[in-house]
Amino acid sequence: MEYTQLGRSGLKVSRIALGCMSFGDTSKGFTEWSLGDDGAEPIFRQAVEHGISLWDTANVYGFGTSEEIVGRAIRKYSRREGVVLATKLYFTMHDGPGGGGLSRKAIMEQIDASLTRLGTDYIDLYQIHRFDPTTPVEETMEALHDVVKAGKARYLGASSMAAWQFSKMQYTADLHGWTRFVSMQNQYSLMQREEEREMFPLLDDQGVGSIPWSPLAKGRLARPWGEQTARSETDPFGRRFFVENDEPLVGVVARIAEGRGIPMAQVALAWVLRNPAVSAPIVGATKQSHLPDAVAALNVHLTDDEVRELESAYTPRAPTGF
Repeated sequence: MEYTQLGRSGLKVSRIALGCMSFGDTSKGFTEWSLGDDGAEPIFRQAVEHGISLWDTANVYGFGTSEEIVGRAIRKYSRREGVVLATKLYFTMHDGPGGGGLSRKAIMEQIDASLTRLGTDYIDLYQIHRFDPTTPVEETMEALHDVVKAGKARYLGASSMAAWQFSKMQYTADLHGWTRFVSMQNQYSLMQREEEREMFPLLDDQGVGSIPWSPLAKGRLARPWGEQTARSETDPFGRRFFVENDEPLVGVVARIAEGRGIPMAQVALAWVLRNPAVSAPIVGATKQSHLPDAVAALNVHLTDDEVRELESAYTPRAPTGF
């Protein structure tokens, strides 16, 4: 495993992150394809064996049950000091006034709820899942700063918003001497490159690390065009975010992978990893081949010709995911 600093912060993370939306109690109705404790066990063991230290979840994943599973996994397969634990808040957990959004009430309520479910007294990276247009930025940033000063979170991160929104929040923190964001969890893959226009230059300027979600485009870049999985057939998120006809692009990934004798996932991840703005792509594993493929991608170095072929197959599109 390779490790890197998250942006210009002092936080060291593995260059592959374990995405934990794959874990949860399916009876809660969040997803139909999530893995419970038993199904997730080999994935967590692999993460530890491969040195994947950054584990990313959210309060809304499995409506709280992902955090519970992750907390139990840390205690069973690793140790708290061995994991960079990341979670998020924003989406609705209940219909009360603190059940969602980024108000002071919601932030103070949701951080405590996440700590309880995870079975820990601090979060390494506490992230806002989306921008909240209904709450003053000053209220959100001061409340997040107070969470850090209380010792409940070590670092702050953001996810999936327009560059101007992220810039506004970061500037507000600087203006008042509050804690800044050290990371941005944004959507980035060969099938969604719009973050290259404004967000990545902003992150570079601000010294913020990127931990992209869906680097394999919900698996579409890891299998031949048209091949379906249980997740692709039932995941409403994937159907919403990837609606373009990208068959030519997937075909290029398949040809390069075949020529190298490696899985398609390694080619697609190697392309994401080569972007200097990227600290650690998030890989949501549901099969035992997923994490080894992701780790192997660290040793795949694409040629300039391969990169040109991959990138020439992309067609501009509207940003998605926020």
